[in-house]
Amino acid sequence: MKFCQYPHWLVKRFYNTREFNQVRLILRKFNLRTVCEEARCPNMSECFSKKRFTLLILGNKCTRNCRFCFVKKGKPILFYEEEVDNICQAVICLGIKHLVLTSVSRDDLPDKGAEHFARIIRRMKFLQPSVVVEALIPDFGSKEALIELVVKSGLDVLNHNIETVPRLYPQIRPDANYHTSLKVLKIAKKFGSLTKSGLILGLGEKKKEVKRVMNDLSKIGVDILTLGQYLRPGENSLEVKEYINPQTFSYYREIAEGIGFKYVLAGPFVRSSYLAEEIFTAIKDKFRSI
Repeated sequence: MKFCQYPHWLVKRFYNTREFNQVRLILRKFNLRTVCEEARCPNMSECFSKKRFTLLILGNKCTRNCRFCFVKKGKPILFYEEEVDNICQAVICLGIKHLVLTSVSRDDLPDKGAEHFARIIRRMKFLQPSVVVEALIPDFGSKEALIELVVKSGLDVLNHNIETVPRLYPQIRPDANYHTSLKVLKIAKKFGSLTKSGLILGLGEKKKEVKRVMNDLSKIGVDILTLGQYLRPGENSLEVKEYINPQTFSYYREIAEGIGFKYVLAGPFVRSSYLAEEIFTAIKDKFRSI
């Protein structure tokens, strides 16, 4: 089933502001990459115009082959030590208050890249303790020690996306495992982290399957849930099976709120890091009072 034109609710304004250009200049100056650009996120210009972005660390080539993702696949480049300092300098230069980090999967590294996450977070917290740091991590093979290392580095929010329903994993995330991802979030919660996860919809999932995933995430204590529309980023990526209308997103949000998530963000343009700063601000006091 091919779609040649987006429905009317998937029209996105392009923001070409001074801040948008300033962010791009600073990222280039410090040789930093964002998943916003690498994955062709439709929110990029809006987020850059608010000085928001999600930094992509540990190179720009992923060792896995998720079919929905536009990030390059292949043998990763070696990551470089200066990335730690470059990130901190860019954050300070731009006055960023909520830093979001993510990475390609690095199954080729003994620690899957966990120490590099931790090193950046520790350095950032040392230089600017007020900066909130959110990490959208790969599954690290669900190794408890690696997840503990990142959570205890000073992290404020641990995000790991479940992405889709279990039935579609072989097609969409052939190198990943649904239960491994659940375990990652369960371990992070065990070590006291505020946890977050998300799904992309429109890949052929059924409503009852989405509700099952939401129940699974709620049972292990995930705090924040994001639900967004899959948009095909390139010709070699999976085709969209369905454009989910805003009313259906509202339906999912009401169900998710009813089963106990502290915050649910659902909509056609929602991505896992979209409005991350606003979400954290909205629930931080609730989380800390538990």
